[in-house]
Amino acid sequence: MMANQKQPEILLASSSSIRAKMLKDAGLNITVAPVGLDEDTIKQAMIEEGASAAHIAETLAELKTIRAARNTNDFVIGADQILSCEGGIFSKPASFEEARDQLMSLRGKTHELLTTACIAKGGSIIWRHSDAAQLHMRVFSQEFLERYLNQHKERVLMSVGGYFLESQGVQLFDWIKGDYFTILGLPLIPLLGFLREQGVMLT
Repeated sequence: MMANQKQPEILLASSSSIRAKMLKDAGLNITVAPVGLDEDTIKQAMIEEGASAAHIAETLAELKTIRAARNTNDFVIGADQILSCEGGIFSKPASFEEARDQLMSLRGKTHELLTTACIAKGGSIIWRHSDAAQLHMRVFSQEFLERYLNQHKERVLMSVGGYFLESQGVQLFDWIKGDYFTILGLPLIPLLGFLREQGVMLT
């Protein structure tokens, strides 16, 4: 891509403000274009069929990306993240009380975040990348949990784990193993590498 050439527009098939911020902060010109997909029904059906957490994340990421890419020739980025703990699969909490119960169930345990990102162009997937991270939640006090929930309010409903590693959510953990961006919901470094290969960004 020439230095004076306008950067191609990229569609983000996600309503995640965190993913959008990561891409914009990295210098990408993106338009947020979430798609209507009944993720919960698809996820539940796959769980009942015995699908792994990694396979569920890959499938949902691909479905969202392809759907958003059907009527455009722009690059489209889609992603999904699944939280797995002791064989169980978690979804975003639907209420404040559910977020409290979910964090209590993760307390003192190691869970895994499985993240897949895809890029499509012309209606077809041209790139996909999956990554995983392990996080061990410390045995925090009830007082700490209530203060954390009261400080963050509805924000805890925006994350599959009910936490935000980039802010005070980091205090919930004893240790973390894995890529920081993967934990936030997007394997950003390999994604940027592919876009450079495609001439979307300067090399």
